Amino acid sequence: MLLLLLLLPFAAALAAACMPGDSRDRPAIIAGGATLVALLIGVFQFTGIAAGNVPQARFSWLPQFGVDIVLRMDGLAWVFTMMVLGIGGLVLLYARYYMSRRDPVPRFYAYMMAFMGSMLGVVLSGNLIQLVVFWELTSVTSFLLIGYWQERNDARRGARMAFTVTTVGGLCLLAGVLMLGHIAGSYELETVLASGEAIRAHDWYLTVLVLVALGAMTKSAQFPFHFWLPHAMAAPTPVSAYLHSATMVKAGVFLMIRLWPVLAGTEEWTWLLGAAGVCTLLLGSFYAIFQSDMKGLLAYSTISHLGLIMVLLSIGTSLSVVAAIFHTMNHALFKASLFMAVGIVDHEAGTRDMRQLSGLRKAMPHTAALAIVASAAMAGVPLMNGFLSKEMFFAETMHVGGTENWWMSVAAFMMGLFSVVYSLRFISVFFGPPARDLPSQPHEPPRWMRFPIECLVLLCILVGMFPERVVGDVLAVAAQSVLGPTVPAYDLAIWHGVNLPLMMSAAALVGGALGYLWLRKRFNLAERDRVPLLHRLKGAQLYESALLGGSLGAAWLVRLAGTKRLQPQLLVLMAAMVAVPLLLAPPWQTFPAPSLANADPLLALLWVIGAGCAVAAAWKAKYHRLAALALVGGTGLVTSVTFLWLSAPDLALTQLMVETVTTVLILLGLRWLPPRRRPAHLAGTIPGATWLRRSRDGLVAAAGGLGLAAASYAVLTQPQVPSIRDFFVLRALPEGGGANVVNVLLVDFRGFDTLGEITVLSAVALTVYALLRRFRPAPESIPIPMQQVDDVDPAAGQLPGRQARDGYLMVQSVYLRFLLPVMGVIAVYFFMRGHNLPGGGFVAGLIFATTLIVQYMIAGTDWVESHLRLRPHRWIGWGLLAACATGVGAWLFGYPFLTSHTAHLSLPVLGELHAPSAFVFDLGVFFVVVGTTMLILVALAHQSLRSRRVAVAGSARAAIPPAKEIG
Repeated sequence: MLLLLLLLPFAAALAAACMPGDSRDRPAIIAGGATLVALLIGVFQFTGIAAGNVPQARFSWLPQFGVDIVLRMDGLAWVFTMMVLGIGGLVLLYARYYMSRRDPVPRFYAYMMAFMGSMLGVVLSGNLIQLVVFWELTSVTSFLLIGYWQERNDARRGARMAFTVTTVGGLCLLAGVLMLGHIAGSYELETVLASGEAIRAHDWYLTVLVLVALGAMTKSAQFPFHFWLPHAMAAPTPVSAYLHSATMVKAGVFLMIRLWPVLAGTEEWTWLLGAAGVCTLLLGSFYAIFQSDMKGLLAYSTISHLGLIMVLLSIGTSLSVVAAIFHTMNHALFKASLFMAVGIVDHEAGTRDMRQLSGLRKAMPHTAALAIVASAAMAGVPLMNGFLSKEMFFAETMHVGGTENWWMSVAAFMMGLFSVVYSLRFISVFFGPPARDLPSQPHEPPRWMRFPIECLVLLCILVGMFPERVVGDVLAVAAQSVLGPTVPAYDLAIWHGVNLPLMMSAAALVGGALGYLWLRKRFNLAERDRVPLLHRLKGAQLYESALLGGSLGAAWLVRLAGTKRLQPQLLVLMAAMVAVPLLLAPPWQTFPAPSLANADPLLALLWVIGAGCAVAAAWKAKYHRLAALALVGGTGLVTSVTFLWLSAPDLALTQLMVETVTTVLILLGLRWLPPRRRPAHLAGTIPGATWLRRSRDGLVAAAGGLGLAAASYAVLTQPQVPSIRDFFVLRALPEGGGANVVNVLLVDFRGFDTLGEITVLSAVALTVYALLRRFRPAPESIPIPMQQVDDVDPAAGQLPGRQARDGYLMVQSVYLRFLLPVMGVIAVYFFMRGHNLPGGGFVAGLIFATTLIVQYMIAGTDWVESHLRLRPHRWIGWGLLAACATGVGAWLFGYPFLTSHTAHLSLPVLGELHAPSAFVFDLGVFFVVVGTTMLILVALAHQSLRSRRVAVAGSARAAIPPAKEIG
């Protein structure tokens, strides 16, 4: 059930992404339905969790490192799961009415559901490495959500800022988690939580604390990393309501609560989190007062409340942890409702600028009432949920500070006072005379758009009036999962008598009201758009300055050490190939002398031919590129024969097909190379300088090749170096199910490496395709023989020389089209035999791609596309999906990722068939190889076709006199 709970949002994200761009209801129904089912699954888990059970699901991931995928749901995880799913479902319903018809709604719901799944992965993780993986997924998906309106500069800037800050914190968290696991001896959460004393006593404790705290503080926008959150308000309001109330910014809070039993209880913990939290709550609340944007005000108030929670955690007492969990729940309720209320105002009035808004209570009475109640909860008014947790905050600061550390109580009181001020500032838009000249005439939103706010506001009231009945059991279960049997006695009653925390709350309410009236008169809040005293303290400006400095420094390094010419780069590379082998195998070190007793003269002659082709290719490249390409192909053929000679038929076959495919692709790309020109720095010099440069390059290249050969010989002649050959030879058949060691190695033992390689290959092909789509050569740079221009009929759209070649090409294409099915059968043959004999998906893909290349060369792109209807993008996509599905299938049966299994099927005609699961993975490799090859080929072929048409059109136009000459 936990696995289903986690996978439902990701499945909904995939389904929503596949919807047409103009769909609105279907993506919302899919996302809402998946969220509702996941919410019901979570609700049904509460009975067992309250009884002390901790549901777990375990899947093997990296057993050799002791890392498994573990899903566990204790009380704390259950509370955060309910916040993620409950508020997420309400936000999805709200977004259905908020999003414009011009917006790509399926993409929005896909991003939202992917983020929801990532956040669920964080709270349900029972393994710290797994938690970091989902942590980074929240950064990626939040980047997509914040930058959803990608045409807006502020959205792109806010997304980049949030992503940069949170991912840097994620790297720090990863380092801290690795150190935690090393100290505890395991990355399992339960083991780490049980090792608190050993971790706090370790010499690495302070380093671990700082790294983990940096990860949490960047995600939860703590000082000095708070500046990214206000800029994230460029996202759509449903995104802000979700990310900044119950999910993204709460991830850092969740992490510190989760690791409280491990890291808390020291002075370092108190000072690090306390100092950052106090600065955050004071700065956030003070900045919120002077914001003119309603979402900006809520953003800074969110920063302030996150600082409040961090201060509670820094106190270190058990009751402070209870108060932190309680306020986390309360803040999610009233902050989500306030964000959605702002979205309604913006949606209906056309603006959220408080300098323009006034008197909305008359036009939007229901929305005004809901916003006022939620603001009261944020300000800590009695009978609201925020009042209870804020009183607990006052009580804990007084308890831990006493008469000596009174500064924490003062900071808590000032934060309470400021919260009243900015809450009054927020609701001021609903009072006063009705505003004029608004972009839209304000009115109430649709009924179901207001429904999510009504649910959340109702919960704020119920929790504030009946806290023990509504959240008493939930809070107790969450606190017990963190504190264990040491949960302190606490009372959620509304009235505790007249005490100092109550007096502080009353003073904050009265002082905040008076302070608002004074600030409104003194600073004219209705018109002011600058924070007094602290307006020069801008973290975002420091961030932008740091980025600018890094960019300028990188540009300086590029100017200093970079070059646009390929030859100097290759010179440095060849020099490194000379230096590195000398360090690995110094000349003064003795090595066994090579034995020539078993040398074969025929093989030596073959290598002489290959070396001659290489030298001739370097020589002919100066004069004729086509000849150089043919000679390079000769070296490839010699290499293939060498592999065959050394009993490596798989490598020989692969090398032969790679040479064939790459030669054709390079041949198509040769025409786009720039013409040869004398380098600018050699202009005017004597010809001898060119010979000196070429001689230097030749010597460096020869030295680099000899250096690598010497290093290889030194490694291969070391007697103490064990060989891994025997490991694979002995295990290929019994454990991999195949006699072909090379194929078993690629699809089983190192299948994850192969998956990464085909992913990179796909990315390269897509990059080449994207670059060639933007490549537009000038018509005058396309050489066309003048004798062919007369044969062109521009009105008929004919290409140069088409009539002269029709008969010849027809005969060639008719015969060579029969080659396609024959080569297809050969590709299938090599594919099916690859697990036991030379072959496999890579070789079969290259054979089939070669067949298609021949069809393109003879029949042309039009015939191939009209008859074969190839879609290279889909081949790549299906190939990657097939490869990944093989790994996921192993997971579903409880085995590590990409574990191969072998079966033998008895078929009526074919007999016994060897059918390992690696065939599916190999099929994915086949699809990717064919798709990438054909995608690059199609891009080059279409570029050539387009250029020829441009040249023909230009030539035809040149033959027509201008209109003024005709006149």
